[in-house]
Amino acid sequence: MKTLGIVNQKGGVGKTTTAINLAAYLAAGGRRVLLIDMDPQGNATSGLGLRGVETGLYQALSDPASAPAQIVQSSQERLSVLPATPDLAGAGVELSEEPYALRELLEVIAASGQFELVIVDAPPSLGPLTINVLAAVNALLIPLQAEYYALEGLAGLTETVERVRLALNPGLSVLGVAITMFDGRTNLAQEVEQSVRQHFGELVFWSVIPRNVRLSEAPSFAVPISQFAPLSSGAAAYKRLAEEVMQRVEKI
Repeated sequence: MKTLGIVNQKGGVGKTTTAINLAAYLAAGGRRVLLIDMDPQGNATSGLGLRGVETGLYQALSDPASAPAQIVQSSQERLSVLPATPDLAGAGVELSEEPYALRELLEVIAASGQFELVIVDAPPSLGPLTINVLAAVNALLIPLQAEYYALEGLAGLTETVERVRLALNPGLSVLGVAITMFDGRTNLAQEVEQSVRQHFGELVFWSVIPRNVRLSEAPSFAVPISQFAPLSSGAAAYKRLAEEVMQRVEKI
């Protein structure tokens, strides 16, 4: 079982959109996928139609043996969810001294043999919940909005990743950087893409996620873009990204 964290401490960069749609396309491609919603806002949970869930990740972190009972099957075949609930917000304090809680949970899930790939949607911060993600997963996918300030945030994130690698998770790697919310009509977006590719080279995925109205609308219908608007430019971009991601994941 491979584990992939979707991480960026900056909000509004398409992190949860990326987590949902990658999970959906990888499941559609035949992989048994689990999406873990580590963000107390629960957008990945609601974005897949799971509303009013009373128990989920918080209970699984408190008692890893209970994880199988907390996992919920989504409406899509081969895609399951370990949902976020409001009480997950309190876990940030409780996990401040327990950086390996998620790792222990993932070991239980791996032992079940139920999933081939786990995708973890981290919160938009560098607090205890995100540190747990960094300490637990095999690799990271970093969504990067095509704007100037996103570059500054990326520098801070890479420093944190390096510290976590040294202190908590020597095997942690960066699978890649995905450029999101790209508007090819602006010079700024093109300049940001060029700068990112120059600095990070082959780490940057070739698939670029455009600004797309359909991508923005899909969460309100609680389905991934592959179901909501499969012929849209956003759907085509995430399908290509999923193919790139799987090629890299297989090499971990």
